[in-house]
Amino acid sequence: MDAISEFALFRTIVEEGGISAAALRLESSPAAVSRRLSALEAKLGVRLADRSSRRFRLTDEGLLLYERSRVILEQVRDVEAEVASLGGVARGLLRVGASADFGRRHLAPLLSSFVAQHPGVEAHLVLSDIGLENEIDHCDLVLRFGLPNDEGMVARKVATTRQVVCAAPSYLERFGTPMEPADLVSHRCLRLARRHRLIDMWRFRRDDEVFEIQVTGVLSSGDGTVLRDWALSGQGISWEARWDVSADLDDGRLVELLPDYQSAEMDLYAVFAPGRPIPPRIRLFLDHVSRAFGPLRKDPGKDGLSQ
Repeated sequence: MDAISEFALFRTIVEEGGISAAALRLESSPAAVSRRLSALEAKLGVRLADRSSRRFRLTDEGLLLYERSRVILEQVRDVEAEVASLGGVARGLLRVGASADFGRRHLAPLLSSFVAQHPGVEAHLVLSDIGLENEIDHCDLVLRFGLPNDEGMVARKVATTRQVVCAAPSYLERFGTPMEPADLVSHRCLRLARRHRLIDMWRFRRDDEVFEIQVTGVLSSGDGTVLRDWALSGQGISWEARWDVSADLDDGRLVELLPDYQSAEMDLYAVFAPGRPIPPRIRLFLDHVSRAFGPLRKDPGKDGLSQ
């Protein structure tokens, strides 16, 4: 075996959790995979894994080889994809990380349409609401709202939207329509929770005046889709990203409230690990995201993508 094939074999064994599972993945026999692993160990002069027990365990040498070979194989894949893309074709595995709500609602359909347009690309979506930046080692990029906490990361602003306060017509018929931010205090507000902390301070601006309103309510969730569904069913007033409810507002299922007051902007960033090349499949995907959100632009201060 050449070195690249050896590394690929070993990575498959590790990631599949053992020789039998790797053999199934490789459409080979366990005996053949075991022989290839033994040959690699003999070549290196070290034992890479403990196979004496039921559990497949890496030795220190095996762990080192896995970590280094994973990086090397990804670099080889990137080089192949970049060279192939010179002919105008994007190739390779695109790994994108995002929060669960944003990923399900927006990125899942975008990745699906992207791979349909680029047959040479495979896509993997990683969803996490805790420690999203920790996923950067396993992703080509992470899409998140706000700049990353780690200043060593590379971040590019991809999109900007504005928060909008909205409610269903049925709710407004029952409880009335707030005319200014202070009126929200007496309404049932649907509050988002992030890392077990309620976001119950809603901020607004009109001209040079800032309003900070602490809202209350009986319903809260860490999932934005749940809040939107509650709002649609008339359960309360929600504070949503405009692009999440644009169709609902256009169709009259939700009504925008306090239109004379500006709510907070939300910036979407693509975050990359430093020092990594950005292959064409990533650049093309970000262009795909830009085109998808572009039609929502009402004016530079409201919606749309920032280039």
